[in-house]
Amino acid sequence: MLRLVLPLATFALLTGCLRNDPVPTLPEAVVGHCRYTNPFAKLEECRDYLGEWSEKQAKDDCASQQLEGQKAEFVLATKCSYPSILGYCILGGGTKFTRIHLPGSDDTKCAGSERGCEVFGGGLFDPAPICGGKVSEGGGTGLPTYQPPVLFCKDPMPGEAAGKSANGQVCTWSMISGATEPGRDFEQYSDCNIVRTQRPYYGAPTNMNATREDPRLNDPAYKAEIDWMKKEITATACVCCHKTSAPNGASNWHVDQPGNFINGFYDRGLAMGAGWINTVGFGAYPVEQNNGFSRATPDRPDDSIFVTTDPARMKRFFEAELAFRGKTKADFAGQVYGAGPLDDQRFYVPKACENGEGVDEAGTLTWIGGRARYVYVMEKDAKSPGVAPNLDMPAGVVWRFDVAPTEKQGLESGSVTYGNTPAGAAQRFPAEGSPAALVTGREYYLYVLQDVAFPATRCIFTKR
Repeated sequence: MLRLVLPLATFALLTGCLRNDPVPTLPEAVVGHCRYTNPFAKLEECRDYLGEWSEKQAKDDCASQQLEGQKAEFVLATKCSYPSILGYCILGGGTKFTRIHLPGSDDTKCAGSERGCEVFGGGLFDPAPICGGKVSEGGGTGLPTYQPPVLFCKDPMPGEAAGKSANGQVCTWSMISGATEPGRDFEQYSDCNIVRTQRPYYGAPTNMNATREDPRLNDPAYKAEIDWMKKEITATACVCCHKTSAPNGASNWHVDQPGNFINGFYDRGLAMGAGWINTVGFGAYPVEQNNGFSRATPDRPDDSIFVTTDPARMKRFFEAELAFRGKTKADFAGQVYGAGPLDDQRFYVPKACENGEGVDEAGTLTWIGGRARYVYVMEKDAKSPGVAPNLDMPAGVVWRFDVAPTEKQGLESGSVTYGNTPAGAAQRFPAEGSPAALVTGREYYLYVLQDVAFPATRCIFTKR
């Protein structure tokens, strides 16, 4: 998984044994981070520059990761961020370290990540909780606690028409897949601070060609499409991260970019907009609950990642943009799914519990991997949950409860008795009453998350 080239003499010295050094205490100073494409896995990676790197040294190292036809992106003063990681590969020493993030949520890849880092990369593997690493102090994930969506109903802004909800109000879900009414600004009718907790947010530079002059804007028909696109996006939660008003700056492309904002997109983003890469894993509201906006769902997997009032028009726009860049659907044939760790989580196939996880004779729930905010007990053949609003309650759930986001910590293993919702949590299933009793000798699926997109335990246990 690492972009490291070692001389042949180095391989001759490798024994195949993994290192057992303690993880060093890393400097707190973050000079910046670098995102690039791994030449072997053909997947994105990200490295933090910690300690006494100069800005020039960090930028030069980042530039050295660049592949032909790709771009290595350096962002000053911030660290990498992913929804879920297997661990870090630590390189360097003294007062200057490089910390490579190894994204993923499939614990079957832990051993390979460790081997790649330590045997072939010469680094030191620091596992995340999903790979058996210790949980950070307080049981946190290192990112803001996920805030569930809230439906905000507000009076229209001065000078705007009455809303379509009761009493002329405008009602908008504060969710990454949410949208306000067409023609309005999502930022004015919802809460982007909630939205930005629902996916890791960070500032990131736009495509290197983002600010070039674009003669297509002189074409009235094309300009009309760009204006429609910008209007659609402004009504959705995309503007929470893809606008210069975001706290740490825009994340890659942004709607208020000078010139033609679509030039800020990378090709992969365009392919997800065209539905050429499946983005169902990001979750979606039904159109009737989202002010007429929709996006890719299990029933419509080829729709765009972008929430829109006109899915066919949105797809046509992005397909035309890809054609303008000389791209075809075949160029993305190997990129079947676009939601990354969220797809890994959704398609996860559990194995038998091996560390005593499950529900014991007294009804006590036991799990590993840290404190929990989301706990499911499901039928053995239930699908692994995805994200809200439409993928987080698969058929076969027997009992589920969520710890309130206002609680500073999740729950410790062994602190919960089956059927008794603990203080500070809310039962999500069943909607009322107690869950069905578990049958002795029957197999069930225990699914526990530290937070949304951060699995802790996912395995099949037998009720004792």
